[in-house]
Amino acid sequence: MALPSIALPGQLLGPSSQYAPGPGTHIHDSQIYASVAGPVISTSHSTPTPTSTPTSTTKTTQPAATKTLPLLSVTRPSSNTTLHNPSASGSGSPVLPTIDAVVLARVTRLSPRFASIEILSISSLVCRTPFQGLIRREDVRATEKDKVKIEESFRVGDLVRGVVVSLGDQSNYYVSTAMNELGVVMARSRGGKEMFPISWKEFREVGGTGVTETRKVAKPF
Repeated sequence: MALPSIALPGQLLGPSSQYAPGPGTHIHDSQIYASVAGPVISTSHSTPTPTSTPTSTTKTTQPAATKTLPLLSVTRPSSNTTLHNPSASGSGSPVLPTIDAVVLARVTRLSPRFASIEILSISSLVCRTPFQGLIRREDVRATEKDKVKIEESFRVGDLVRGVVVSLGDQSNYYVSTAMNELGVVMARSRGGKEMFPISWKEFREVGGTGVTETRKVAKPF
């Protein structure tokens, strides 16, 4: 698979048999995933792999062979770097949320009617400073909207993939997760452990503890 130029948290980058994990990445089930949002960088990296040659009485270790694996890392843009939207009118226009733009956001606060979020990236472009937004209860999913409970769909700290449905009021953009591929992409349990999705509405703790928590889960790409 081809490496993406920019990755979002939780995005698959490649197998650990072909790449070595670097800063801004983590391994799960022998696959390397992005831990942060930013440009993907691949650099040369040498991994020593010792080999042993048996004799009639003892085993002797030969000098370590060197296996070269590209080192994958995901770096955050520096605070003095401004990313631009190439489709915006005029050269050098800063990236801004627009209707139907896919965004990655972090949940910052919950209430019975909505989840407050800060938008971290817009259409794969990392924001220099986060934008404030809301996921309203009626925008969480497409069916049975009257049964949606915000506290069962999100938790503070979750990373969410959504789409901008309205420019909202003067302080918040309105974001929806009412599609299969939208929702929580990365979550930690109440105990602080990493979790992975097991269905469209549940995450499970890594490590075989069996602990599960409800979320509005985004379908993996």
